[in-house]
Amino acid sequence: MGREFLELFQDWADSYDDSVTGKDAEYAKVFQYYEHILEAVAERSNGTVVEFGMGTGNLTLKLLEKGLKVIAIEPSKEMRAIGEEKLQGRTKIIDGDFIQFQVEEDIDTIVSTYAFHHLTDEEKLEAFSIYGRLLKNDGKIVFADTMYETKEAYLEAIKKAENDGFLNLAEDLQREYYTTIPVLTDIAQRTGFEVSFNRCNDFVWIMEAIKK
Repeated sequence: MGREFLELFQDWADSYDDSVTGKDAEYAKVFQYYEHILEAVAERSNGTVVEFGMGTGNLTLKLLEKGLKVIAIEPSKEMRAIGEEKLQGRTKIIDGDFIQFQVEEDIDTIVSTYAFHHLTDEEKLEAFSIYGRLLKNDGKIVFADTMYETKEAYLEAIKKAENDGFLNLAEDLQREYYTTIPVLTDIAQRTGFEVSFNRCNDFVWIMEAIKK
């Protein structure tokens, strides 16, 4: 459920916002067009929104600026603390993850950026099954994350990172659960969603899944 990476977030929380602004050369292309990606996710969202993996609250702010009601969910207490300071009580922030969470409100949109890869493919299917029961028809999931068109493209990305000397990035790509668009398409369709994908940079795609 992604909680095996909490120690990583503990170490990364204080420097996360520097990473997303391109100050870490290894991750500069991962976070290329970061603000545009957040805006694109916010523009696709409507109604009451659940955000998984709010991190330091950057997407949360975009959603609030759009006038949406947001329930922000984050398992890392270090990330939550930074997000709480940034958001200043403007929304509800709760402890939880993609699978283990408690929300009482009716939900229209489920969003996340740079986080769904913390789940294995089996856990991704479990999460989508939960969301399929939670959302009404035409409710949607909008996730921006690193994903690949094929398994070969994924392996090539690891090789390129190693060749570029980006050993932390290469390790990250192998440690976490990055998946492919065909796998995500199958997961979405099996759980009652129509899904589309839009590429944002060399790593990140936006997946928009609509409940039918």
